[in-house]
Amino acid sequence: MAYKITDACIACGACAAECPVEAISEGDGIYVIDAAACLDCGACADACPVDAPVAE
Repeated sequence: MAYKITDACIACGACAAECPVEAISEGDGIYVIDAAACLDCGACADACPVDAPVAE
């Protein structure tokens, strides 16, 4: 099950820097996760200061 970034995202980029498969990219105002590439490792959630990435 992939992670998804909620509207709580402040677009700081901390999650993208931690993703081991580069599945996170900057979207329109918030970052987005490519569900097909996500490993469900949780690195993004651990790095996020506002807990925006959540497991779906």
